[in-house]
Amino acid sequence: MKAIINGKIITKDNVLLNKVLLFNEKIKDIVEEKYFMEQMDSKKYSNIEVIDANGSYVSPGFIDIHIHGSGGHDAMDGEVEAIKGLSEVIVKNGVTSFLPTTMTMDKDSIYKALDNIEYCKSLNLKGAKIIGAHLEGPFINKKYKGAQKEDFIIEPEYNFIEKYKDIIKLITLAPEKDVNFNFIREIREKTDISLSIGHSDATYEEAMEAISLGINSATHIFNAMNPLNHRKPGIIGAIFNSDIYCELIADTIHVNPAIFQILLKIKGKDKLILITDSMRAGCLKDGISELGGQKVIVKNNSARLEDGTLAGSILTLNMAVKNFMKNTNIKINEAVNMASLNPARNLRLDNKIGSIEIGKNADIIIFDDDFCVEQTIIEGQIVYKK
Repeated sequence: MKAIINGKIITKDNVLLNKVLLFNEKIKDIVEEKYFMEQMDSKKYSNIEVIDANGSYVSPGFIDIHIHGSGGHDAMDGEVEAIKGLSEVIVKNGVTSFLPTTMTMDKDSIYKALDNIEYCKSLNLKGAKIIGAHLEGPFINKKYKGAQKEDFIIEPEYNFIEKYKDIIKLITLAPEKDVNFNFIREIREKTDISLSIGHSDATYEEAMEAISLGINSATHIFNAMNPLNHRKPGIIGAIFNSDIYCELIADTIHVNPAIFQILLKIKGKDKLILITDSMRAGCLKDGISELGGQKVIVKNNSARLEDGTLAGSILTLNMAVKNFMKNTNIKINEAVNMASLNPARNLRLDNKIGSIEIGKNADIIIFDDDFCVEQTIIEGQIVYKK
């Protein structure tokens, strides 16, 4: 058993003071500090490892459902060391669970990446846990391909993913490329995979019909999709006029921070999911990097192709939470939910992870007032200490 003392415990609803968090691989209890000290004095609590948070925040671990790479590693490398490295880098930023994210490349490369992700999921990684894969592409629209490679874009096809339906937890697609929405229907009927609209030029009507059939989130809202227009509401209009989740890259580069509060008012705090969309150059210095076989220039906190197209981000999830909170009137527990509970709910994993609640996995982080992570705990084990 372990106990965290002297921390400000962030729950889904508020911040608890003068409490002690008790856990082993699961969260066991939250008790009054005075009661805990009395029990320690009376020797009732024996063999307890005490962790002093020194006044910092005690938070549920973050869940990144859209991350390609970081620290020089990329999910498309298709190598065990790449996923291991990625896992160990992002745990330092408070990520306890993640979906390594693929991108539009040839079928063999995508399959190699998925095979590797599935294998690595079975390993006892020293960093963040793999909870599945996010397939971003190749089922997208060439018009809004972003940094995805056009040569390998194809129409949605169930046979393409059937072998990997258990490891894939999320698919980004352009529904207007799904003839009669057959792919969406099959995914809904035959799998538990969540579907997200992205890299798309769907009309408002197409997007709304796709949502009614099973699309339940939007990939990096505003980016790689048609804009809102008063005569053509498009995808943004459909997102605003439905209750689907939407990802946000809160690096203040992909989306102007003035939009954060507007988005919060329209979608509400329970439907926003903070992601990084980080690529290989995350957590590295400025310079030349690579994404999907394309040259990327990293400079001034952004990553771009040679033609200036944004190529993912170099954002970390703890800084995404900080940026969103700084630019809105949201409370800290609500901002944390956007990087923990909301993604867990979207993937239907909130019975196990996503918040500090008795019975859930002890995926816990400790961070200071500047959101710098001091410790990361996964299923009760300390995997990172600053």
